Amino acid sequence: MFYSFIFSFAKGLIRVCNGKVDVMNTDRIPEENYILVAPHRTWFDMIYFAAILLPRQFYFIAKKELFKNPILGRFLTKLNVEPVDRNNPGISVIKRPVKILRKTQLSVLIFPSGTRHSTKLKGGAAMIAKMSGAPLLPVVYQGPLSLKSFFKRQKAHINFGDPIYVDKNLKLNDDNQAIVEKQMSDAFKKLDNEINPDYVYIDNAK
Repeated sequence: MFYSFIFSFAKGLIRVCNGKVDVMNTDRIPEENYILVAPHRTWFDMIYFAAILLPRQFYFIAKKELFKNPILGRFLTKLNVEPVDRNNPGISVIKRPVKILRKTQLSVLIFPSGTRHSTKLKGGAAMIAKMSGAPLLPVVYQGPLSLKSFFKRQKAHINFGDPIYVDKNLKLNDDNQAIVEKQMSDAFKKLDNEINPDYVYIDNAK
């Protein structure tokens, strides 16, 4: 209830302040649980994804520093957000999402690069897909990257790709891991091109 209320409110706020979001290829979204994977481009892109995909609900992980404030920590917990130590993530970063995908109605949202300031993909998403049997669903966001551009009603676009399935019997050695990472990377490029062939992401926070 709380999750749906917050992201329904966010969806309405986006519509009022930023205009209607251009959402493409929703027919590619699986009916079963999935792992939404995206390049991380702004601190609020996850809000766009969660709001657009209602009534589907997601499990998220976020850096543990956000939970130092007890009020913010409780708020995030109610939104299915759990803390992770980026410097020492531990096996729970894999096991917990796998359990969520298998045992609940929640899908999982992951930014494979980890942060907005990196384009190098990491291996967690592929392992979670392999262990859970849930597909990776690529998605890209093109739109405002700051609150200033958000309120200036810079058009936002979201484009979904075809699901990527990782065989549970596949050994995720370095070579096979690289293959899955390339599938995700190629999917992101394809989706960006479908929206705007001239699009270039510029990390203004660097």
